Amino acid sequence: MPAQLTTLSQSSLQDYADCPRRFELRYLQRLSYPAIEIEPALENEKHQQEGEYFHRLVQQNFVGISAEQISKLANTENLQRWWQNYLNAKDLQGLHAFERLLPETTLSAPLQKFRLVAKYDLIALGSRQFVIFDWKTYRKRPKNEWLHIRWQTRVYRALLAQAGAHLNHGKPLAPDQIKMIYWFSDFPAEPAQFVYTADQYKRDWDALLQIAHEIKSASSFPQTEEVLKCNYCPYRSYCNRGIRAGDAADAELETEAEELFDINFEQIGEIAF
Repeated sequence: MPAQLTTLSQSSLQDYADCPRRFELRYLQRLSYPAIEIEPALENEKHQQEGEYFHRLVQQNFVGISAEQISKLANTENLQRWWQNYLNAKDLQGLHAFERLLPETTLSAPLQKFRLVAKYDLIALGSRQFVIFDWKTYRKRPKNEWLHIRWQTRVYRALLAQAGAHLNHGKPLAPDQIKMIYWFSDFPAEPAQFVYTADQYKRDWDALLQIAHEIKSASSFPQTEEVLKCNYCPYRSYCNRGIRAGDAADAELETEAEELFDINFEQIGEIAF
């Protein structure tokens, strides 16, 4: 196990679950991307950049910049539509009833020999409920069943229960007080909501401990047997799994990733270790 691998995230865990070989190439060997992930490449790159910019617009709104000022920065067709959908979303209009709103919040906790890290778009804290919001700019609305089993849903809720006490005046957060909501900028009336339970939390944390142990102990990282996943993998040329990239509309759900190689833990603050 290379010494430099010290953190795990929902993205790296999802990569490991999807294809251990991809996990090895991306997070252990840190190879540059030799192949286009999806087609058309330029269109997808523009969409990803707009998605990142939309996240920044929402974050600025939650730190106090007026919607009117931010609206001037929504300077593409997609951004204008997403921003207007965000302003009109009934599911988001009640957020200011919460006691605290924490945009762009990072939590971390020990996990075997690693740190498990997650960056939340927004955590809304009430007296009896703690809600995780995640903004998605998907071109297709994914099924709830797919989202439910993804590592992001499992990691974000479990980590908030595990390491969120400092956000709650030092009191542990009960799993059944936690809910996660995915809000889709192109499907504003169709958010996906996932409540949590103590049994789910135990299941998820046990699974996280197990997968961390597997990664730490692994002597090899085999390729996935699900060859269709290779259409969306930038490392497929290393595995002789094809040349042509997958279609953008179908692929973005499989290629979502975050880079945590250079995360500054000194900026996280007040985290349980």
